[in-house]
Order: sequence, then structure tokens, then C-alpha cells
Amino acid sequence: MLHRPLTMAVRRALIHLNDAASRADLLFLERWEIRPMPGLAAALRVSQLRRANPALVAEIRAELNRARAAEVVPVRIVARAGSG
Repeated sequence: MLHRPLTMAVRRALIHLNDAASRADLLFLERWEIRPMPGLAAALRVSQLRRANPALVAEIRAELNRARAAEVVPVRIVARAGSG
């Protein structure tokens, strides 16, 4: 079962692909960048995909980093009355 892309970078890349194997590869790469999976076979597969698509990997990582940075909410520390 193929999943939908989660990043705009992969969505743009998929527009140019017609074969299911290539689509599956890019979706796998995207999922790996989001959450790496255990296993030598998966690591080897993603290594090959990264070498073949360095610009796409950079776009995916940049997009994910922006999304993660937006999720960080600064904590406001308020001194309690009577302390210090």
C-alpha cells in the first residue's frame, strides 16, 4: 500500500514519476527521514536513495527542520510571588 507524501518536496518530485517502484522509493526515503527504521536492508536502501537524490534529501530535511522548529514553543518562566 502506497502512502501519501507528507512533504511538499516529495509531492513535487512525485509529479514527474509514473512508475510505482520509483514512487515507493521516494515515499520510503521520506518516511526514513521522518523516522529511521531499524534493519540493515532498510539502511542500505535509504543510502542508495540518498546518493541518487541528494537535492531531494536536502529539501526534505530542510522542510522537516522548519516544521520541527515551528513546533517548539518557548516556555515562559514566571517567578512565583514570595520567591527570591
